[in-house]
Amino acid sequence: MSTSRFAIIVAGGSGTRMGTDRPKQFLELGGEPVLVHTLRRFSEPALGVQECVVVLPPDQFDTWQQLCARYAVGLPHAVVAGGHSRWASVRNGLAHLQQHTAGIVAVHDGVRPLTPAAVIEATFQAAHNHGAAVAAVVPKDSVRNLSQQGSYALNRSRLRLVQTPQCFEINLLRRAYQLSELPTFTDDASVVEDLHPIHLVDGDYRNIKITTPEDLLIAEALLKGNE
Repeated sequence: MSTSRFAIIVAGGSGTRMGTDRPKQFLELGGEPVLVHTLRRFSEPALGVQECVVVLPPDQFDTWQQLCARYAVGLPHAVVAGGHSRWASVRNGLAHLQQHTAGIVAVHDGVRPLTPAAVIEATFQAAHNHGAAVAAVVPKDSVRNLSQQGSYALNRSRLRLVQTPQCFEINLLRRAYQLSELPTFTDDASVVEDLHPIHLVDGDYRNIKITTPEDLLIAEALLKGNE
């Protein structure tokens, strides 16, 4: 019997760094909101995701509902209220899946709309095999670490830039989110890593996170290139 798959798509952006009056997940990309593209990636039938949960700030529910109607979004998903932080938002999304006793859950940034299906599949499969798996890429640029004496070079080949999806055995993620929130929790891997090793999967440089106006321009170009 195949393992059940679930997805929690976290979209808590306000649009501040974009310099827009709309949250970045609602900005238009290739004729549709960014978040619609992201949701579609996880709704691909070949991936076999049983349930998608979109986590949004409560004051964005009406806007999302209007956008779904305007763009005729027929992708099945549940909408859950986010919390005071990304950690709290993921915990709320996980609580919505409480009826499921087994499976693999992917946590994904709502503003990563171009994630290749192959990366999603590989991360799900690696989590099935190893319990916890995260997509990541090698830095393209040289990296330096700051010190009291100035700075020093780091070995780029031993570093990874972390992306999403980040996939976990669902009960492992539940145990991790029963722990208290810490300032060191920057993503789900950092929440889980005290309980379980994190397996890295090759990500993709096209899997960008839309945070600034430049990111949206790059995403438009990548989307046109894919077409």
